[in-house]
Amino acid sequence: MVHTTFNPAGLGFRRELIPALQQAVPPEIGFFEIAPENWAGMGGRSAHTLCAFTERYPFVCHGLSLSLGGPGALDETLLRRTRDFMRTHGITLFTEHLSWCADDSHLYDLLPIPMTEEAVRYTAERIARAQDILGMRIGVENASTYIAPPGAEMSEPEFVRAVVERADCLLHLDVNNIYVNSRNFGFDPQAYLAQLPLERTCYVHVAGHCVEEDGLLIDTHGSEVIDPVWQLLQAAYQRIGRPVPTCLERDFNIPDLPILVQEVAHIAHLQHQAFGAQAVAQWGAQAQAQSLFRQVA
Repeated sequence: MVHTTFNPAGLGFRRELIPALQQAVPPEIGFFEIAPENWAGMGGRSAHTLCAFTERYPFVCHGLSLSLGGPGALDETLLRRTRDFMRTHGITLFTEHLSWCADDSHLYDLLPIPMTEEAVRYTAERIARAQDILGMRIGVENASTYIAPPGAEMSEPEFVRAVVERADCLLHLDVNNIYVNSRNFGFDPQAYLAQLPLERTCYVHVAGHCVEEDGLLIDTHGSEVIDPVWQLLQAAYQRIGRPVPTCLERDFNIPDLPILVQEVAHIAHLQHQAFGAQAVAQWGAQAQAQSLFRQVA
């Protein structure tokens, strides 16, 4: 039986949660997010388990290792594997980080791209190539960073806008990343938000972070979302002006499913506050009719 709760509040699909989800998927969860690198090419029990969910529930693919701004060659083998994986499971939205994480080998961290005109052209060309291979527009996510790359010729939101417009791709908005960067680098998160190309928003992340003893914020996805991040999400909805699928990220210190569902339900609550129940219901009907998320931008 196909899932009929097409609401724009979702949760990351984690192996730790599968036993509970196999018992019952709470109606508050409208979709799941999955990293294709962790599942593509798997067979046996893992593939069977995943298919049992993708046949019944909407999924989004969020990449971890494409290194869109990296110096190494674009991993077209990974892109083709991702494309085939998405076709197999009927997934119609792919997003990736606007960062780099590999050269000759993977660095296992997301590093900032120099904010220069040359980097805009270079990264946009790689995004365009990725879109050609996948056969769809993709969303690129504003990343959390802990160093400011030298030689900046523009601000970070200007850089994000320039890349997105030049590549003619979509925006994956991460409000926790904005908050973390604003605290670490001392800028106004609302002003940053206002400069982004929010009209191209296809997807949103919200998550928790940790605070080090020296006050540095680290984007861990390992704790509850705090009030200032919820408030920034609310402000983002007001600026976007339409329902947009929003995923709760929780990658570490994963609590029992009912605790996570409370946060997913809060996403839905904020969507209803911002857009009204009728608009959210219309989004759900359109998502169901057109294959989830394909209606954006």
